[in-house]
Amino acid sequence: MMKTREEALAYGLSFPNTYQEAPFHDPNWQLVRVKGSKKAFLWTYERNGCMNLNVKVSPEWRDFWRSTYESVTAGWHQNKEHWNTIILDGTIPDEEIRRMIAESYDLVTDSPSRRIYEAVRKIPKGKVATYGQIAELAGDRKMARAVGNALRRNPYSDFVPCHRVVNAKGELSGGSAFGGEGVQAGLLEAEGVAVRDGRVDLEKYGIYI
Repeated sequence: MMKTREEALAYGLSFPNTYQEAPFHDPNWQLVRVKGSKKAFLWTYERNGCMNLNVKVSPEWRDFWRSTYESVTAGWHQNKEHWNTIILDGTIPDEEIRRMIAESYDLVTDSPSRRIYEAVRKIPKGKVATYGQIAELAGDRKMARAVGNALRRNPYSDFVPCHRVVNAKGELSGGSAFGGEGVQAGLLEAEGVAVRDGRVDLEKYGIYI
């Protein structure tokens, strides 16, 4: 379990163009910022005998984290609408802590991956979109390949419905993308989308942008 400042800072510094700073002349406060903008996405400090992390959070996921883990609370000493505090008391799985830190980094940097995930979340249940459409919704119609790469490493599978994304012919991804043959088709069919021979009828189920 991640319980130390060193572990949290090491993970924060593993992201591109980041650096560590102690801005308050108080060694208890160690931040990780993004070069250029100098925006902080990870605050570390000891409080009440535990290491605490402050991370930025999107409003639509803020309450999910707080309700899922008792040790995730409203951001201490920060805007409680946009920041959460993670108490490293050993009750939160490492992968979830990393996921929250990664989300904070994406929010601060406005990365292409974040825009792609937000675009995918806009696909209604019972509909599909193509990689090109998602690229356009994310702000750059030329990055369809980047959409595929981002969806393959999607850390937010509970929130970002990657199964609703198909290629320009309406064809589904290979089995490896969703952990097995037929998984994507099963997820779509459960939402009322008909799949025939590994393909969806874009005229019937595709979105229009």
